[in-house]
Amino acid sequence: MASSAEPAAAPSTTLGDVRVTAREVFGWEALRPGQEEAIAALLAGRDVLLVLPTGAGKSAVYQLPGLELDGPTVVVSPLIALQQDQVRSLLELGDDDVAARAVSSAVPEAERRAALAAAAAGEVEFLFLAPEQLANDEVLDALRAARPSLVAVDEAHCVSVWGHDFRPEYLRVGERVDTLEPRPRVLALTATASPPVRDDVVRRLHLRDAVTIVRGFSRSNISLEVERAVTEDDKLRAVVDRAAAEAERARGRGNGIVYVATRRRTTELADALAGRGLRTTAYHGGMRRAERDEAQRRFTDGEVDVVVATSAFGMGIDKPDVRFVLHADVPDAPDTYYQEVGRAGRDGDEARGVLFFRPEDLGLRRFQTARVPDRDDVLEVARTLRKEPPGGPPALPRRLARLRALVQDARALAGDVSPAKVADEAVRLAEERRRMDTSRLEMMRGYAETSQCRRQYLLAYLGEELDEPCGRCDTCRQGTAEQHQVDGEDRPFDVGSRVRHREFGAGTVMGYEADDRVTVLFESQGYRTLSLEAVEEHGLLDPDGGS
Repeated sequence: MASSAEPAAAPSTTLGDVRVTAREVFGWEALRPGQEEAIAALLAGRDVLLVLPTGAGKSAVYQLPGLELDGPTVVVSPLIALQQDQVRSLLELGDDDVAARAVSSAVPEAERRAALAAAAAGEVEFLFLAPEQLANDEVLDALRAARPSLVAVDEAHCVSVWGHDFRPEYLRVGERVDTLEPRPRVLALTATASPPVRDDVVRRLHLRDAVTIVRGFSRSNISLEVERAVTEDDKLRAVVDRAAAEAERARGRGNGIVYVATRRRTTELADALAGRGLRTTAYHGGMRRAERDEAQRRFTDGEVDVVVATSAFGMGIDKPDVRFVLHADVPDAPDTYYQEVGRAGRDGDEARGVLFFRPEDLGLRRFQTARVPDRDDVLEVARTLRKEPPGGPPALPRRLARLRALVQDARALAGDVSPAKVADEAVRLAEERRRMDTSRLEMMRGYAETSQCRRQYLLAYLGEELDEPCGRCDTCRQGTAEQHQVDGEDRPFDVGSRVRHREFGAGTVMGYEADDRVTVLFESQGYRTLSLEAVEEHGLLDPDGGS
């Protein structure tokens, strides 16, 4: 039961105790990959960044230690509907020790105040909050009184300025948690995070002695394919044909998603699919909230065969029987792509992920890449920030929040220097990040054009290794994947090892592409794929023991 005692695990708490709680309270017979390591680290007092696909059981990683630790667990989530579902499921357990409440803009004021009072009194074990609630002094006062033992930050990639799901309200979470005394453990949860995003999450949430755990991305039930097209019209016809075929194949067993790059394309393609007799709906971030909710409900309830959507469709989607995910336009990065494809086949049954690709499509994504801000704008923010009291403004529009975060990063690097020098450093950082974004897009081109195993390619980008070709992608079926296996003895550097390039600086070996190239993630340049022959002949890479 929650209490105001010093947050700590009971000295005798073991993973065995956690397994008993999992079985007796939740009815779970075993912990899944990644869950046990994360829970053990939390019980040992460490912060954790856990990267698991949606549906892999991330909520269990705060629920189980939450019952073992003295003090309540605070769950920060941007998804009000998911908060309500989690509260409902916890209360349905019927256990008096599993009291759960939610505080958000959707909760009536009287109920909100009652929930905060109950938390402060130690009567709530799990308190769910939207991130903007942490900017509220009343909420913080209640949390200080409650003395939480654990703060779980769901959809943690939203804190990263690298990601397309960046949410300004997340930038303050780390600062707010640091004001709690004693400081609780922090568990950051996300279903997608490439190495740059992981580093950003750890830094911006102020994680301490953090353990990063990445598991479960090798989804062998999803068949991966790329279809090349010459003209835009050819590509759109191919998308419509394939969506119609996949919807027919999935009839009675589930439905599918078609992702596009622009809002206008959602309605155009949805209309084209409706013309083929499919039940369709469109979804994008410019729709009214009620329209988005209705589109998502129809998709979840199986009332449509296909939803045509931008990347705005996805957070909180946990439908087990999505049978296909088609990308009519190339995504901005492999981690975006794998996250979106990973919404298929969560029930473990066969599913398909197909990318439709024209090299010319990369131009639109380059245009959509974040621009380097004007130095005068940066300088104005740097001057304002210097005068700003600690804590800063509680909320800013997305563009200004990104700019403020950029200036804060620059000031941390440059030290106590003039606003002009901070602005110069901020522009340099922005240019570095643009190079990173461009390199991620080039890695997406590499995925579309590779003849090696596509799953091996994606997992290497995410920092995971698959020892053998998956046998479930088009390159494996065509027989080209086997031809590009790199023997371990032919690898000059281990995957994950630190290296240094004479021009690009420090980096991390991410994986080996085909049989003659190595992919390295450089801190200042992004992803680069280098010829192994050139690396060895000219000594381009050296082991780097530094940071």
